[in-house]
Amino acid sequence: MAKSIERSGARLAVVQALYEMEVSGKGVIEALAEFETFWIGQTVDGVEHPPAETAFFRDLLRGVVDEQRAIDPQLDGALSQGWPLKRIEAVLRAILRAGAYELMYRRDVPAKAAISEYVDVAHSFYAGDEPGMVNAVLDKVGRSARGKEFAGLPGSGQV
Repeated sequence: MAKSIERSGARLAVVQALYEMEVSGKGVIEALAEFETFWIGQTVDGVEHPPAETAFFRDLLRGVVDEQRAIDPQLDGALSQGWPLKRIEAVLRAILRAGAYELMYRRDVPAKAAISEYVDVAHSFYAGDEPGMVNAVLDKVGRSARGKEFAGLPGSGQV
């Protein structure tokens, strides 16, 4: 149980770090150091940031950055026509990229679990339709990347 809580914390932290990198122009090394030192498991401005599995956090953050050229076209293909990834708000873009990375490159994490986790992350930032959009987009990416895990599930005819 503790491991799954720490993995959830790592996912939330990676979304925050990706957002921070985008708005500040920081690199991966600087973001890793800052988040591991000042954010993960700390209380910042009265907000408690959960503990996180450090190795998982590092893999997700480096992986999203290293594989972004492969991830972004998958997300563009899964988004509604006329809404390319670049038009999506920065936090939402970070959630989608991190989720897509897990679906495409972390086969040790069950696809449905990864999707559910990023829908939960979206709920921590948004109260509107965004979590549903995260679910739909990551479901499409998951079906494309790991069709066998979705075989026999509703909607599995669309790959």
